Amino acid sequence: MRLTKLIYSTLLFVTAGSLSALAQDTKTTDKKTEEKAVTEEIEVVRPYKPVLAEAVKLRRSPDLNTVKTYKAKFNYSLTDRKLGLNSDINKLQAQQVAKEKETELINNYVKGGFGIRTTVLGEAYINLGRDEALQAGAFFKHFGQKGKLPGQEVNQQQLSVFGRSIGDEFTLSGRINYQRNGLFFYGYNPEKPELNLNPEKQTLNFIEAEGEIVNKFTDDPDALSYAVKLNGYLWNDKYAAKENSVILNGYVNKRISSFNLGLAASTEFGNTKDALTNVSNNLLKLNPYIRLEANGVKINAGINFVQEFGAFSKSRIFPAVTADLTLIPDYLQLFAEVKGDVNRNSLKQFSDENPFLNANIDIKNSVEKLSFSAGIKGTGGPGFGYKARVYHKKISDMALFVNNFANPTRFDVIYDFGNTSMTGLEGEISIQVSNSLKWTGKLNFEDYQPAQESASWYKPQMRISSDLLFNVTDKIGLNASVAIQDASKAKVYTAAPASPYVIPDPSIETIVSVKGFVDLGVGATYKINNKFSAFARANNLFNSSYSRYLYYPTIGTNIFGGLTYSF
Repeated sequence: MRLTKLIYSTLLFVTAGSLSALAQDTKTTDKKTEEKAVTEEIEVVRPYKPVLAEAVKLRRSPDLNTVKTYKAKFNYSLTDRKLGLNSDINKLQAQQVAKEKETELINNYVKGGFGIRTTVLGEAYINLGRDEALQAGAFFKHFGQKGKLPGQEVNQQQLSVFGRSIGDEFTLSGRINYQRNGLFFYGYNPEKPELNLNPEKQTLNFIEAEGEIVNKFTDDPDALSYAVKLNGYLWNDKYAAKENSVILNGYVNKRISSFNLGLAASTEFGNTKDALTNVSNNLLKLNPYIRLEANGVKINAGINFVQEFGAFSKSRIFPAVTADLTLIPDYLQLFAEVKGDVNRNSLKQFSDENPFLNANIDIKNSVEKLSFSAGIKGTGGPGFGYKARVYHKKISDMALFVNNFANPTRFDVIYDFGNTSMTGLEGEISIQVSNSLKWTGKLNFEDYQPAQESASWYKPQMRISSDLLFNVTDKIGLNASVAIQDASKAKVYTAAPASPYVIPDPSIETIVSVKGFVDLGVGATYKINNKFSAFARANNLFNSSYSRYLYYPTIGTNIFGGLTYSF
């Protein structure tokens, strides 16, 4: 191997030397060619011989069996860290959107309108602020109209101021109401049109104040709930009749698991005064009860203790039991009730029902000795609700209106001496297809069996009412209402009855039928913009001159309209 390398090296150097000599010769020849006039002879003394250094030799072969291990040096430290295993899905963080611009709050309005029959309508509603926990506002309404008969006119005013504060523990609310009803005793007898050509005027004033405190609802099974309400009013007419009343109501209820133990109580102090009468009529009512609520069953069992004091003094105890059974949640529920009570009659209550009262009205309490009712209620799906019930009442000294003998255009109040039986059927339906269509209807059918009187005067057997609301577009809305009432009976004296009145004398009485009626009204609204809208209304479209009370025909067809401004 070494010999081969030596031979190869020798041949390499020889070849290099030959090439060098050839190069030198070529250059000389070229020079001679360029310098033709010069001739020179070159003698080569010896050829170029390269000298190679002696090769470095390895004196020993490497030991292939010796393998050294390389160990790297590391510097590190351990951290004591708890390993957390979280296999739950991380909650996605919703990206916050830009804050919406606060919508303009339009909860106040002013309404005004005019029409035939000298109709004037004015109405206003004001509610302060957006805070749901603190609300205050006021409402005012004026309505007046005039008919064809002398004195056939009415004007009514109503003013109400209210407020409510919702706290962490309880809710406070209060209101002050004032009502004024101006009218005439315009009673008209077609058989004697010459009578009552100059009707006398009547004015009824009513002012009321009310305050209430109610604790907030809590899911605590051992919660204690309570409420207290105080109500008082003053009432008077244009003449000598006056009335005042103070009513204090309250209840306390304690929940214990599925049971509720509670007590409801009320105290009513009232005084009615006229030129020849002065009656203090007071009531104390206590209603302890126990209530069970479990598995769709609600049973409330208790008693109603009533103590009359003042002009009348008597103690009574009545049952107070109610039961609800849910057969199909939200769709079908059965309910029943058995109760009794003493109802305090007042001039305010009588004048709301019949404003054409005579002077020196007799005041006496009516006793609902036993009342039973049962029925069903529920929903038939979104937007559909219904309720139907039958009831039977036994009422002692039920109040009735009769025309005064000396002045038939005014009404006295008599009491059916004994127990009057009343059986009734009531039904309600509410259908709301959408926000654009809503219909409600109500039916009442009542059959009276008077105790001593020949009939229950001015008590119709059937009453039907219905309301329809239909929004054609976002700007146009239509509405309609109908009231249907069956015929009733009235008593007319042919001679002066006994005073004080106790039991009827059929020999001096004549029964007169008061015809039933159908009163249809329609209306429309048009939204001009967010601030202004127009409205129109027509009542008694059939122009029927019906009477709710004998000798008092209502005003015929009445059409009016106007504008509403919202802000």
